[in-house]
Amino acid sequence: MNDTWNILWLLLIAAVLIPVVQQKLMRARRMRLIRAIEKKRNSRVITLIHRQEIMKLFGIPLLRYIDINDAEEILRAIRFTPEDMPIDMIVHTPGGLVLSSEQIAMALKRHRAKVTIFVPHYAMSGGTLLCLAADEVAMDGNAVLGPVDPQVGKYPAVSVMAAVEKKEPKDIDDETYIMADISHKALRQMKEFVGVILLGEKSPEDVERIVKALTEGRRTHDHPIFLEDAKRLGINVTDRIPGDIYRLMELFPQAEQQRPSVQYVPVPYKDDGPEPKE
Repeated sequence: MNDTWNILWLLLIAAVLIPVVQQKLMRARRMRLIRAIEKKRNSRVITLIHRQEIMKLFGIPLLRYIDINDAEEILRAIRFTPEDMPIDMIVHTPGGLVLSSEQIAMALKRHRAKVTIFVPHYAMSGGTLLCLAADEVAMDGNAVLGPVDPQVGKYPAVSVMAAVEKKEPKDIDDETYIMADISHKALRQMKEFVGVILLGEKSPEDVERIVKALTEGRRTHDHPIFLEDAKRLGINVTDRIPGDIYRLMELFPQAEQQRPSVQYVPVPYKDDGPEPKE
């Protein structure tokens, strides 16, 4: 009986410790690769990757987004970086808090050396705001950016304003009036901030065109802006992403599911694919 309890205790300890050890090993691999990229590019590498860690025992998937903790950490990393050292930032995010996104964007804008943002998959909303502050954005050919129109509560600011404009004053309650007032302010503030971020990099006409396209809610907030769309807008984007950036992304795995929805042989094939064997 004692042997059985000992085995159960050992299994429980292993179940608790193994995920922790695996996570520490994964972090060590990330740091080695980040340092290798820094040496190769002579830059400071900063990651902003919102994906869930794999924790097999107590892990609970959580919605990740740009928050004040991200802003604090990134601002600290920028302070640690000499003014003449380039910054390479890998961004993979659905967006997040406007305040935090604006703090990071302004810090990147003020950095004197070149700032490059790599977007392997997506940088929506607040992530796009960061891209506008960069000197260059390197996107995967299928990666996307997104509009930066402000959201008030669960609604787009422009939609709240449109709803109020279509109603008679007597049919609008006080709360909706207040939301409309906040929406006007939020939209004006976002237009002003994007204009400041783009100031000096582009002509006033181009700045105005980009500001209107990204902030006025012409599309839904999750509307994808592909590489070609970003180029037409006038954003300085390229499709040159080093292979090390993709390898680094692989070290930030998504939370493991019981049944994977996507499976494939994880090796690159030649143009003609592998030859079948008899």
